[in-house]
Amino acid sequence: MKPNLFQHNRILTTSVAFLCMMTLSSGLKSANAQSVCLPAPRLLTTMPMGGQTGSQVEVTITGQNLDAAEELIFSHPGITSKKQVDANGQPLPLKYEVTIAADCPTGIHEAYVMTRLGISSSRVFTVSKRPEVVRTKANTTLETAMPLDVNSLCNAVMTKQSIDYYTFHAEKNQRIVVDCGAEGIDSKLKPVLIVADENGGDLFVERRGGAIDFTAPESASYVIKVHDLTYNGGVEYFYRLSLQEIAPDEQVERLPSIQLVNSFSWPPSHYSEETLTAESEPNNQSTEAQQISLPCLVSGNFYPAADVDTFEFEAKKGEVWWIEVASERLGRLTDPFVLVQHVGKEGDQEKLTDIAELNDIPSPVKVSSNGYSYDGPPYNAGSTDVLGKVEIKEDGIHRLQLRDLFGGTRNDPSNDYRLIIRKANPDFALVGWALHMNLRNGDRNALSKPLALRGGTTMPIERVVVRRDGFNGEIDIEMTGLPTGVSATGLKIPAGQSRGILLVTAEVQAPRGLSQASVSGKALINDQNVVRPCSMASMQWPVVNAAQEIPSPRLLTQVPVSVCEIEGAPVTIAAAEDKVWEVMEGETLTIPLAHTHRCEFSGAIISLKTYGAGFEKVPDFDAPLNKATSEAVLDLKSLKTPPGEYTIAFYGSAVAKYQDCLEAVAEAEKALADAKAEVEKLSNESLKFAEVAKTATGEDKSNAEKNVQESNAKLLTAQAEFVAAEKKLKTATDRAKPKDIVDIVVSKPIRIRVKPAEKS
Repeated sequence: MKPNLFQHNRILTTSVAFLCMMTLSSGLKSANAQSVCLPAPRLLTTMPMGGQTGSQVEVTITGQNLDAAEELIFSHPGITSKKQVDANGQPLPLKYEVTIAADCPTGIHEAYVMTRLGISSSRVFTVSKRPEVVRTKANTTLETAMPLDVNSLCNAVMTKQSIDYYTFHAEKNQRIVVDCGAEGIDSKLKPVLIVADENGGDLFVERRGGAIDFTAPESASYVIKVHDLTYNGGVEYFYRLSLQEIAPDEQVERLPSIQLVNSFSWPPSHYSEETLTAESEPNNQSTEAQQISLPCLVSGNFYPAADVDTFEFEAKKGEVWWIEVASERLGRLTDPFVLVQHVGKEGDQEKLTDIAELNDIPSPVKVSSNGYSYDGPPYNAGSTDVLGKVEIKEDGIHRLQLRDLFGGTRNDPSNDYRLIIRKANPDFALVGWALHMNLRNGDRNALSKPLALRGGTTMPIERVVVRRDGFNGEIDIEMTGLPTGVSATGLKIPAGQSRGILLVTAEVQAPRGLSQASVSGKALINDQNVVRPCSMASMQWPVVNAAQEIPSPRLLTQVPVSVCEIEGAPVTIAAAEDKVWEVMEGETLTIPLAHTHRCEFSGAIISLKTYGAGFEKVPDFDAPLNKATSEAVLDLKSLKTPPGEYTIAFYGSAVAKYQDCLEAVAEAEKALADAKAEVEKLSNESLKFAEVAKTATGEDKSNAEKNVQESNAKLLTAQAEFVAAEKKLKTATDRAKPKDIVDIVVSKPIRIRVKPAEKS
């Protein structure tokens, strides 16, 4: 026997009460699992990965923590977007209509999404001049091969454990270049390209990420095969397949590509391609050495395989010349090596004396030995390129040999280089990244960290410098263009050192906002203030286990900074007073600290270290995580900190019992309460109509029965909405259960003035 409508409503009401009690009890329990870094929005894929100038493209995105995704934002104003809508005008989740202006520059741009937590990490979006298509059907056999037009681009996702097939027609003697954009557009794909005849017989194979450049032997249909080197695939293995006709004497231009972290140090200031001198072959042998005069800027190629380019120049004893070679930093898979020799005579014989061997540019800071961060950052700012000095010991002819240590079997004319020989021009180049957790307990995370700030957060940005031509001075770091309520404090890179910290702080009440910031470094060189831009780097992909996947960082084209109002930092640590704390040289300074907690923590204390030149040797000290105050004691006598103005910050790591998207629980509870009220209302109406129908006659009875039917239909809809609201609340409460998440905690910057000790 079925319960009547009123009984059914009471059953639903009872289930709501039970669910609410369960929600309260579950909120008191914490998850056992421990994650690293608070949730951050990350844009992982776009499909397609680019588009043609002057076109509109339907783009679907995926990612992490993209709740309430709003506008899809691009690094160039010539690319705009709006959300796609359904037939009823409702926005479709994660789907956008992207418009690319006709005058938008071609090449690499970046896409971001603004979310409830702020701005996401970026994904490459490439603009071309050629027509573009998207593969929509499986093409994993020769019979299902997708036809392509010459001079077009195809956006696709690699099919796992398969080969993707394409066909095209070429005329006899037509020169065709087949290229595949993958790692250069943030893809995990390591492409293998094959051009085959119409029956699938292989003609040309490229396994190292290069392009296939061939001339069609006859007018016919040809086949392109694409697969991953290890036959991997899936949404993260996307690619852009380029099919292009070029003239017989035209130089092959590869698809645009991202810049690796080490490219930040190229080019040097005052560099100009207009002053290039071309390398002149043949110049492999000493008898063929190309004569150059110093200073010089030479453009050349490591081609053919095992190429050795030889140059000769006059120099005088006591001269100091700086030699720089760029090739890897141009995006080439090369390892330049320079040997400089003095050319003398011993009788009739040539006498060669080695002056210098120049090889890699070392990383400014120790790099992780494991590809993740516990013993150093997973960002390598060094390079296989060359930067070093040559001191001339004798007057006369000097010979320079330049080779690629990887080039013994590489026969690629695109492996070009730039050689600079110059007098000392002291200078510097900067790069930075959001600091990653440094754990030794088995954590192998290497995560992209967008500058998406919670209120009350101070985010540390590590900055490192490559110093040129003997520059050894201190560098001040500055960040401008920040959202309202956000400030940046640059802890300077001291003289002779290679690392500094930039602290970006969002005030507790900072409003939601987004802006494009810029970072720069300023130094005094030869009595002149020199300002240089600072590049920013980030991980291409969030790597949760670097034992299974090697992290792959790259440079960013912009520095977007956002603030979210919806969440605050788990804890904010700040000096009890916002002032300059003064202390006499050699005395002890005690700074009271105020703690603002917004959640519970695993553990009662946080061990704090100190950022800031002059104070980095402050012994670690403990601060309570269950109290509102603590204090820092700075013994300037043991630190031997000289008089001056300083800025410091305290930092450590803590395990927060983080509750994600708490506002969704409140919204779901309200929606469930509204659904419950609607069910009760319609249930009562239905019972009233049913009572009327029992006693009514004639037309009144007919109308009453009609009212009962209409009311029951509305009630069934309301009951379905109630059940959906129950499920939504359960999902929200499950998501909001406390989870142990460890992250970096940094205090707000603290200003200190050390005054000279009074003379007795």
